[in-house]
Amino acid sequence: MNTTDRKIKVGIIGVGYLGKYHLEKYLGIQGVDVVGICDTNRETGKRIAEENGIPYTGDYREFIGTVDAVSIVVPTVHHHRVAIDFLNAGVDVFVEKPITTSLDEAQSLIDTAESRGLVLQVGHLERFNPAVLALNGTMREPMFIESHRLSPFPDRSVDIDVILDLMIHDIDIILNIVKSPIRHIDAVGVPIITDQVDIVNARLNFESGCVANVTASRVSLEKMRKIRIFQSDAYISIDYAAQKIEVYKRIGDGKDHFSIVKQDMDISPSDYLGDEIRSFVEAVRTRGTPSVTGRDGKRALEVAMLIRERLEESMTRLREKGILTQ
Repeated sequence: MNTTDRKIKVGIIGVGYLGKYHLEKYLGIQGVDVVGICDTNRETGKRIAEENGIPYTGDYREFIGTVDAVSIVVPTVHHHRVAIDFLNAGVDVFVEKPITTSLDEAQSLIDTAESRGLVLQVGHLERFNPAVLALNGTMREPMFIESHRLSPFPDRSVDIDVILDLMIHDIDIILNIVKSPIRHIDAVGVPIITDQVDIVNARLNFESGCVANVTASRVSLEKMRKIRIFQSDAYISIDYAAQKIEVYKRIGDGKDHFSIVKQDMDISPSDYLGDEIRSFVEAVRTRGTPSVTGRDGKRALEVAMLIRERLEESMTRLREKGILTQ
């Protein structure tokens, strides 16, 4: 597929809470033609389609043969089924995080995309946060990481636990920061509103000696999306929501002659969902490697699954002690 000299025809599958923002971003990109939207909610899909003068369909398979690329923004349980149909048809795919609900499904998408030379990008949005991008050149052998991603219960459908819903963002960022295999994981969590866990804390122990303490909750009163990183010569604090980074560095040559200085970093807030979508379009246009590959998505999913396994073990122990009844 050569898209360098013509408009890239895009279809959007799912125009719910997040999908409608995908649509908005694609409509603002030069050289992209949104040829249709699909949603199983006929009322919502038709309304959004009519508002934007775009054809609507209730069956995503009708896009096959008419699109160069698609954004898949449907419940996670349907990611593989929808994505594999398009990849088998030779269509480039952007699929929201998590890539799938199982490692076998993720590998299936990766193998199909790679064998056909197709773009498969996974929607790990925080990769495009300007505060995260500002980390480049700052990190050096982190030894302790603490992250908190807390929010009230979301005003959207929830078909997965909080690990795959929220924590996977931080898992992906941490795996990019710590270039080391994981040695051991501990986890604890509880279901509060849904029948799946809604608040989780995980402790990731890496072979390098680094430890990451990761908390995710979707039952908090206020939102918080922060990560703190400690290394031998610096402390780095990132506020994802504010798109802000603070770096405190040790300056000096020993115990008795040093000072801690704050290093100001000039960061311009950005529309990083737009940046994410534009990066996908660029990969489609140039046939380049996407910023977040299918293998990146599978790597984050693999750690999320390990956390879930440790969590199940801890919940079983709590049930045996009568502490947890659900």
